[in-house]
Amino acid sequence: MPDTTPGTATAATTPSHVAALPALAAQAERLIALGVHERAGMPADELRAFAERAGGDRSDVLLAVHPDRVPASALAPLLDRDGKPGFVVVDMTDVDAFAPAGGVEVPDEPLYLLAGVDRGDRMANWSPEEALPALAEEGRSPLILTEGIHWVLQQPAALERNLCFMTVGARLRKPNGTFDARTPAIWISNGTGRDGRERRDAPKVGWCWWGNRHTWLGFGSTTGRTSAA
Repeated sequence: MPDTTPGTATAATTPSHVAALPALAAQAERLIALGVHERAGMPADELRAFAERAGGDRSDVLLAVHPDRVPASALAPLLDRDGKPGFVVVDMTDVDAFAPAGGVEVPDEPLYLLAGVDRGDRMANWSPEEALPALAEEGRSPLILTEGIHWVLQQPAALERNLCFMTVGARLRKPNGTFDARTPAIWISNGTGRDGRERRDAPKVGWCWWGNRHTWLGFGSTTGRTSAA
Protein backbone atom coordinates (compact mmCIF):
# COMPACT_ATOMS: atom_id res chain seq x y z
CA MET A 1 0.00 0.00 0.00
CA PRO A 2 1.45 3.43 -0.91
CA ASP A 3 2.34 5.81 1.90
CA THR A 4 -0.24 8.62 1.94
CA THR A 5 1.05 10.27 5.09
CA PRO A 6 0.94 14.08 4.66
CA GLY A 7 4.33 15.32 3.56
CA THR A 8 5.23 12.09 1.75
CA ALA A 9 5.19 12.35 -2.06
CA THR A 10 3.15 9.65 -3.77
CA ALA A 11 3.27 9.75 -7.55
CA ALA A 12 -0.17 9.09 -8.96
CA THR A 13 -0.42 6.80 -11.98
CA THR A 14 -3.65 8.57 -12.98
CA PRO A 15 -5.03 11.95 -11.90
CA SER A 16 -7.26 11.89 -8.84
CA HIS A 17 -9.88 13.77 -10.83
CA VAL A 18 -9.78 13.43 -14.60
CA ALA A 19 -11.25 16.50 -16.26
CA ALA A 20 -13.78 15.85 -18.98
CA LEU A 21 -13.20 19.24 -20.52
CA PRO A 22 -15.25 20.63 -23.38
CA ALA A 23 -13.53 21.07 -26.75
CA LEU A 24 -11.39 24.20 -27.00
CA ALA A 25 -13.82 25.84 -29.42
CA ALA A 26 -16.62 25.30 -26.90
CA GLN A 27 -14.43 26.64 -24.10
CA ALA A 28 -13.86 29.82 -26.09
CA GLU A 29 -17.60 30.23 -26.66
CA ARG A 30 -18.26 29.68 -22.97
CA LEU A 31 -15.87 32.50 -22.03
CA ILE A 32 -17.42 34.75 -24.66
CA ALA A 33 -20.93 34.03 -23.37
CA LEU A 34 -19.78 34.99 -19.87
CA GLY A 35 -18.24 38.24 -21.15
CA VAL A 36 -14.69 37.29 -20.17
CA HIS A 37 -13.34 38.67 -23.45
CA GLU A 38 -14.85 42.08 -22.64
CA ARG A 39 -13.27 42.06 -19.20
CA ALA A 40 -9.97 41.18 -20.86
CA GLY A 41 -10.32 43.96 -23.43
CA MET A 42 -10.08 41.64 -26.41
CA PRO A 43 -12.48 40.95 -29.30
CA ALA A 44 -14.41 37.70 -29.18
CA ASP A 45 -12.79 36.60 -32.41
CA GLU A 46 -9.37 36.69 -30.73
CA LEU A 47 -10.54 33.95 -28.37
CA ARG A 48 -12.07 31.97 -31.21
CA ALA A 49 -8.95 32.28 -33.36
CA PHE A 50 -6.66 31.15 -30.54
CA ALA A 51 -8.83 28.10 -29.87
CA GLU A 52 -8.85 27.24 -33.57
CA ARG A 53 -5.06 27.53 -33.87
CA ALA A 54 -4.62 25.32 -30.82
CA GLY A 55 -6.98 22.68 -32.23
CA GLY A 56 -10.61 23.58 -31.75
CA ASP A 57 -11.78 20.02 -31.16
CA ARG A 58 -9.18 19.24 -28.48
CA SER A 59 -10.58 18.41 -25.05
CA ASP A 60 -7.33 17.57 -23.25
CA VAL A 61 -6.33 21.14 -22.37
CA LEU A 62 -7.84 24.07 -20.50
CA LEU A 63 -8.04 27.55 -22.05
CA ALA A 64 -7.05 30.35 -19.67
CA VAL A 65 -6.80 34.13 -19.87
CA HIS A 66 -3.71 35.67 -18.30
CA PRO A 67 -4.46 37.09 -14.81
CA ASP A 68 -3.05 40.47 -15.85
CA ARG A 69 -5.93 40.68 -18.33
CA VAL A 70 -8.71 39.31 -16.11
CA PRO A 71 -7.99 39.06 -12.36
CA ALA A 72 -9.61 36.69 -9.91
CA SER A 73 -11.98 39.33 -8.55
CA ALA A 74 -13.52 39.71 -12.03
CA LEU A 75 -13.78 35.97 -12.66
CA ALA A 76 -15.14 34.75 -9.32
CA PRO A 77 -18.65 36.26 -9.73
CA LEU A 78 -19.01 34.34 -13.02
CA LEU A 79 -18.87 31.02 -11.18
CA ASP A 80 -22.25 29.39 -10.67
CA ARG A 81 -23.57 26.42 -8.73
CA ASP A 82 -27.28 25.68 -8.77
CA GLY A 83 -28.03 29.30 -9.59
CA LYS A 84 -25.78 30.68 -6.85
CA PRO A 85 -23.06 33.03 -8.18
CA GLY A 86 -19.49 32.76 -6.96
CA PHE A 87 -17.91 35.25 -4.59
CA VAL A 88 -14.67 36.20 -2.86
CA VAL A 89 -14.63 36.13 0.94
CA VAL A 90 -14.93 39.57 2.53
CA ASP A 91 -11.56 39.38 4.27
CA MET A 92 -9.68 38.83 1.01
CA THR A 93 -9.91 42.30 -0.51
CA ASP A 94 -6.33 41.84 -1.77
CA VAL A 95 -7.21 38.71 -3.78
CA ASP A 96 -5.79 40.14 -7.02
CA ALA A 97 -2.39 40.69 -5.41
CA PHE A 98 -1.82 36.93 -5.16
CA ALA A 99 0.60 36.33 -8.05
CA PRO A 100 2.43 33.33 -9.54
CA ALA A 101 5.21 32.22 -7.20
CA GLY A 102 7.30 29.23 -6.19
CA GLY A 103 8.67 28.59 -9.66
CA VAL A 104 5.30 28.87 -11.42
CA GLU A 105 5.78 30.45 -14.84
CA VAL A 106 2.71 31.66 -16.70
CA PRO A 107 3.17 32.31 -20.45
CA ASP A 108 3.51 36.01 -21.18
CA GLU A 109 0.56 35.96 -23.56
CA PRO A 110 -3.09 37.02 -23.20
CA LEU A 111 -4.26 33.42 -23.74
CA TYR A 112 -2.62 30.10 -22.92
CA LEU A 113 -3.31 26.41 -22.34
CA LEU A 114 -2.96 24.08 -19.37
CA ALA A 115 -2.52 20.32 -19.76
CA GLY A 116 -3.36 17.53 -17.33
CA VAL A 117 -5.38 19.62 -14.90
CA ASP A 118 -5.96 17.69 -11.68
CA ARG A 119 -7.73 18.39 -8.38
CA GLY A 120 -5.19 16.60 -6.21
CA ASP A 121 -7.63 14.57 -4.12
CA ARG A 122 -4.79 12.26 -3.12
CA MET A 123 -3.29 15.15 -1.13
CA ALA A 124 -6.40 15.95 0.87
CA ASN A 125 -5.42 16.61 4.50
CA TRP A 126 -1.98 17.81 3.46
CA SER A 127 -0.86 21.35 4.15
CA PRO A 128 0.29 23.62 1.29
CA GLU A 129 3.77 23.47 2.81
CA GLU A 130 3.72 19.66 2.48
CA ALA A 131 2.01 19.46 -0.90
CA LEU A 132 4.10 21.90 -2.92
CA PRO A 133 7.37 19.90 -2.91
CA ALA A 134 5.43 16.68 -3.53
CA LEU A 135 3.83 18.17 -6.64
CA ALA A 136 7.29 19.20 -7.86
CA GLU A 137 8.54 15.63 -7.39
CA GLU A 138 5.65 14.43 -9.55
CA GLY A 139 6.58 16.91 -12.29
CA ARG A 140 3.42 18.91 -11.70
CA SER A 141 2.95 22.66 -11.23
CA PRO A 142 0.38 24.08 -8.80
CA LEU A 143 -2.48 26.09 -10.27
CA ILE A 144 -2.74 29.80 -9.68
CA LEU A 145 -6.11 31.13 -8.54
CA THR A 146 -7.36 32.40 -11.91
CA GLU A 147 -6.53 29.04 -13.51
CA GLY A 148 -8.57 27.25 -10.88
CA ILE A 149 -11.51 29.56 -11.54
CA HIS A 150 -11.21 29.01 -15.30
CA TRP A 151 -11.33 25.26 -14.68
CA VAL A 152 -14.53 25.46 -12.63
CA LEU A 153 -16.09 27.80 -15.20
CA GLN A 154 -15.55 25.16 -17.87
CA GLN A 155 -16.16 22.09 -15.71
CA PRO A 156 -18.39 22.92 -12.71
CA ALA A 157 -18.14 19.29 -11.56
CA ALA A 158 -14.52 19.98 -10.60
CA LEU A 159 -15.97 21.52 -7.44
CA GLU A 160 -17.78 19.00 -5.22
CA ARG A 161 -18.87 18.92 -1.62
CA ASN A 162 -15.90 17.71 0.45
CA LEU A 163 -13.76 17.53 -2.71
CA CYS A 164 -12.50 21.03 -3.48
CA PHE A 165 -9.00 22.40 -3.99
CA MET A 166 -6.33 24.96 -3.18
CA THR A 167 -4.44 26.97 -5.78
CA VAL A 168 -1.09 27.37 -4.07
CA GLY A 169 0.76 28.50 -7.20
CA ALA A 170 -0.42 32.01 -6.30
CA ARG A 171 1.10 33.70 -3.25
CA LEU A 172 1.12 37.21 -1.84
CA ARG A 173 4.57 38.64 -1.27
CA LYS A 174 4.82 41.12 1.60
CA PRO A 175 6.88 44.34 1.46
CA ASN A 176 9.71 42.66 3.39
CA GLY A 177 10.00 39.95 0.71
CA THR A 178 8.44 37.10 2.67
CA PHE A 179 5.19 35.42 1.69
CA ASP A 180 1.85 36.03 3.35
CA ALA A 181 0.75 32.89 5.25
CA ARG A 182 -2.56 32.75 3.36
CA THR A 183 -2.98 30.49 0.33
CA PRO A 184 -5.94 30.79 -2.08
CA ALA A 185 -8.53 28.05 -2.44
CA ILE A 186 -11.86 27.42 -4.15
CA TRP A 187 -14.62 25.58 -2.34
CA ILE A 188 -18.37 25.58 -1.65
CA SER A 189 -19.86 27.89 0.96
CA ASN A 190 -21.88 26.53 3.86
CA GLY A 191 -23.62 29.88 4.20
CA THR A 192 -22.23 30.44 7.68
CA GLY A 193 -20.64 33.50 9.25
CA ARG A 194 -19.99 36.46 7.02
CA ASP A 195 -20.80 34.46 3.87
CA GLY A 196 -24.51 34.82 4.68
CA ARG A 197 -27.19 32.14 4.52
CA GLU A 198 -28.17 33.23 1.02
CA ARG A 199 -24.77 32.08 -0.21
CA ARG A 200 -25.06 28.51 1.00
CA ASP A 201 -23.87 26.16 -1.78
CA ALA A 202 -22.32 29.02 -3.78
CA PRO A 203 -18.78 28.67 -5.20
CA LYS A 204 -16.41 30.47 -2.86
CA VAL A 205 -12.92 31.92 -3.31
CA GLY A 206 -11.14 32.10 0.00
CA TRP A 207 -7.89 31.28 1.72
CA CYS A 208 -6.26 28.78 4.07
CA TRP A 209 -3.10 28.97 6.15
CA TRP A 210 0.19 27.78 4.64
CA GLY A 211 0.76 25.24 7.42
CA ASN A 212 -2.80 23.98 7.95
CA ARG A 213 -4.41 20.76 6.69
CA HIS A 214 -7.99 20.34 5.49
CA THR A 215 -9.55 16.95 4.78
CA TRP A 216 -11.78 18.38 2.04
CA LEU A 217 -9.17 20.33 0.08
CA GLY A 218 -6.80 18.86 -2.48
CA PHE A 219 -4.27 20.81 -4.55
CA GLY A 220 -5.05 21.85 -8.10
CA SER A 221 -2.15 21.31 -10.49
CA THR A 222 -1.15 20.97 -14.13
CA THR A 223 1.46 19.07 -16.09
CA GLY A 224 2.36 22.19 -18.04
CA ARG A 225 1.39 25.53 -19.57
CA THR A 226 1.95 26.67 -23.13
CA SER A 227 0.97 29.54 -25.40
CA ALA A 228 1.86 27.55 -28.51
CA ALA A 229 -0.81 25.90 -30.66
